[in-house]
Amino acid sequence: MTKADVYDRLANELEALLGDEGDLVANAANCAALIFRSLPDVNWAGFYFRQDDDLVLGPFQGEPACERIPIGKGVCGACAERRETVVVPDVSEFPGHIACDDASVSEIVVPLIRDGRVIGVLDLDSPAAGRFDAADQAGLEKLAAIFLASLSP
Repeated sequence: MTKADVYDRLANELEALLGDEGDLVANAANCAALIFRSLPDVNWAGFYFRQDDDLVLGPFQGEPACERIPIGKGVCGACAERRETVVVPDVSEFPGHIACDDASVSEIVVPLIRDGRVIGVLDLDSPAAGRFDAADQAGLEKLAAIFLASLSP
């Protein structure tokens, strides 16, 4: 099964899981749990939501994490500032990386953009170097779109 196949299956599962629920916290919790349970070599999967000039920890699966990240700082803050997905094969080479879990080696962060505004990010970490690639980016961006579409107005 290719990564694209895995993400297609996850997209179908996520749509069914979220169903008619429109609550941000409930849907973020289920989305994080589904991703964490389904993808190999992932040691953290979750959300940060924007509050003013910070990203604040939301629902996640994995080790305890940093509670607040300024926009523009670390991988999550860079993603929110750039408004584009950031893939980091080795976090030790990312300037200003914020280490919440020393076991994390690679990371991917997808911006959550709603009505032209970054409302948060979807963040995944892995203990394996180079874990995330273009197929992961496409798949996670699709899952993020499903999550955003599920939210109540």
